[in-house]
Amino acid sequence: MRNKTNIQRMGYAAAFMLILVIEAGIALFVRDSFIRPYGGDVLVVILLCCFIRIFIPERIRLLPLWVFLFAAAVEVGQYYDFVSLLGLGELRFFRVLLGSTFSIVDILCYALGCTIFFLCEKMIDFLSEKGHN
Repeated sequence: MRNKTNIQRMGYAAAFMLILVIEAGIALFVRDSFIRPYGGDVLVVILLCCFIRIFIPERIRLLPLWVFLFAAAVEVGQYYDFVSLLGLGELRFFRVLLGSTFSIVDILCYALGCTIFFLCEKMIDFLSEKGHN
């Protein structure tokens, strides 16, 4: 069982690193009106789910939901300009990291990303079970 857990962790670490590189590429080089604003938001929640799974590979049944709620809370915080409320509004790093403009479309992108992660895990489980039969 320990070997299976380590393999799972390595898989999530590899996925995390790949998505992180893609996210960095989007941030640095993509200047469009679709991939950068929407694709990045879909990927960021998948990135968070993979990061959590590196450290907690056991199934947290509702992980995609918890990540979605976290991302949605950050987005709602943008509506109330919580970066400024925290006194971090003058620091560009925090404005970029936490965002500064609310968008309902971003919340929909987070929902899509969490759904994709959920379905990928279900597919992996199915293929894993099928391989053991």
